[in-house]
This record gives sequence, C-alpha cells and structure tokens, in this order.
Amino acid sequence: RVFNALHGRMGEDGRVQGLLDLMGLPYTHSGVLASAIAMDKPMAKLIFESAGLRCAEGVEAGLGSLKDGLPLPPPVVVKPAAEGSSVGVAILLDGDVRPLFERNDYDPATRVLVERYVPGCELTCGVMGDRPLAVTEIRPTQGFYDYRAKYTEGYAVHDVPARLDPPVYAKVMDWALRAHRALGCRGVSRADFRFNPEEGEDGLYILEVN
Repeated sequence: RVFNALHGRMGEDGRVQGLLDLMGLPYTHSGVLASAIAMDKPMAKLIFESAGLRCAEGVEAGLGSLKDGLPLPPPVVVKPAAEGSSVGVAILLDGDVRPLFERNDYDPATRVLVERYVPGCELTCGVMGDRPLAVTEIRPTQGFYDYRAKYTEGYAVHDVPARLDPPVYAKVMDWALRAHRALGCRGVSRADFRFNPEEGEDGLYILEVN
C-alpha cells in the first residue's frame, strides 16, 4: 500500500493516483477524479456552488489577457487555475496588473482564476473519513498566507480551535464535510475558507479543497 504524502501538482492532482491505479496498488486519500477536480479551481468552484456552498465571484481567464485589464473591479485575487501552496497567487488592491507579469516564468497561456478579494480571516478545516475535525484560523505575521508563510517558521500563527462564534464555527465544519462529499473525496481532505466578520454568517466563502 502507498501512503500518499505528496502535495501539489503530480502528487495531488490525480496523476500519481492514476499511475497507482494502473499498477494495481491501493493508496491513501482521494482517487483520480476527486483529486483532479479539486486541483482545478474553476471546476471545483462549479461543484461547490452546485452543492450550495458560497464562493467569491470569479472569472477564469488567460493570464496574457489581463494585460488589457481585469475582468472584475479590484481588489481581486489572481491565482493559477491548477496550482498549490499559493504559488503564483497575487492580491491586486487596485487596477495595477504589472505584478502579474514580473515573474521570470511568465506564460501568457497560463489559466488563472480572478476572484473578488474577501477581507477578513483565513480558515481551514480538515475532514477525516466522514467527520470534520476542527477549524483552524491562520494568521500570517506579514502580508498574506503565501508560499513563504506556509513553509517558513515564524511567518504564520495557527489558532486551533479558531476563535469564532459557535454558529460560524459549526458552519465551517459543515461546509468542509459537504465539500469533501461533493468532490467525492475519501480519506483525509482539508478545505480552505475566507471569512469576513462584517458580513456575519453570510461572510463565509469556500476557496478550495486540498
């Protein structure tokens, strides 16, 4: 049996899962279809919305097309359509798109998801089997929860359990389980959220499932 501890492309997007299926080896976590859909953010967004889960307004586009302007009014978040660990994510507080094209690996054909920026806090909730575990609030010490904050000690604080009103806490756990089921996940998954307290219980938005 294979314990799949891989994260991101190849390990989390259905490719390794497909290889293991061909080899006839059982493995942990989700299968090919759930893994592929979860990694494709625009497709996962459609699944979440069909399950009644609120997502921030978003538009899929080619990265090169954004040189002509943003498809949504700022502030927005621009993220690769199929990437993990916040690689390539940019928060544009105004209409200046230049930061999107300053990377050395800029490719105009890259699919991106442009979403309305949701102010507030970052939340995540793990699901094991068919049971949500706990809600965590993630507080970056500077900037947003980018690649550096995720993998460098001291750049983020994780509060478990998150200090939320009980109805909101329960809603996060419920949505994490519903997202897990909607994608057809198995084993362990983790759903990421943004929560804007100024909107009350309606301020919860699901981002993605890992």
